[in-house]
Amino acid sequence: MMIGEVSTKSGLPIHTLRYYEKIGLVPKPSRDAGGRRYYDPEILEWLVFITRLKDLGMPIRDRVRFATLRSQGDSTVGQRRELLETYRSGLVKKIATLAETLDVLDYKITHYAEIARLKTT
Repeated sequence: MMIGEVSTKSGLPIHTLRYYEKIGLVPKPSRDAGGRRYYDPEILEWLVFITRLKDLGMPIRDRVRFATLRSQGDSTVGQRRELLETYRSGLVKKIATLAETLDVLDYKITHYAEIARLKTT
């Protein structure tokens, strides 16, 4: 796939893909005779994954670290797992906090709906 197609399918701007390549977050693509980047279709799965890591709050330095470890093969599986577990525990805490916040909001909404109902009767 050419960079424009990867951009369209991934939703990431072309300049972001070039930046990710520059910092080592995505592997360097092969080039055609004209020097244009040609990406393997599997890059889309990787882009979805690193975008999710970004969404959960993983800083770019840790995403690059993860990508570097991944490029080193199976000998780094333990390190990659540990890195993901660290962010997973933070995500679990964030989900619990959001669930508590949702409970409070639901209570308040119900409470205010009841007040409004009583005022109209």
